[in-house]
Amino acid sequence: MHTRYQQIENYITKDGSTIRELMHPDAHANRNQSLAEATVPVGIQTELHLHKKSEEIYHITQGEGIMSLGETQFQVSVGDTICILPNTPHQIANTGNNDLVILCACSPAYSHEDTVII
Repeated sequence: MHTRYQQIENYITKDGSTIRELMHPDAHANRNQSLAEATVPVGIQTELHLHKKSEEIYHITQGEGIMSLGETQFQVSVGDTICILPNTPHQIANTGNNDLVILCACSPAYSHEDTVII
């Protein structure tokens, strides 16, 4: 399996971030997980949400922000990695001067149906 970044179109997810699915079972031959790049513009935060089934891992590749994970809030920046367990409310706010860019891995793969806006 192989994808090319330039050939993958982005879209807006339920939480309001712009997503580019780098690899997803709906479009590729992988079966159990998805990998996406999310972009949160300056001054924007995602909707507070949770995933009923998916465990999600965020890895910050550009920018900085505030992560809300359950009842906890903390600063994040390039190189930070966050594990979000199923049924954990979360959102991220871009507090920097550039786009906040996040690699997002989900297992099972991301789906709109698994996302609940709170």
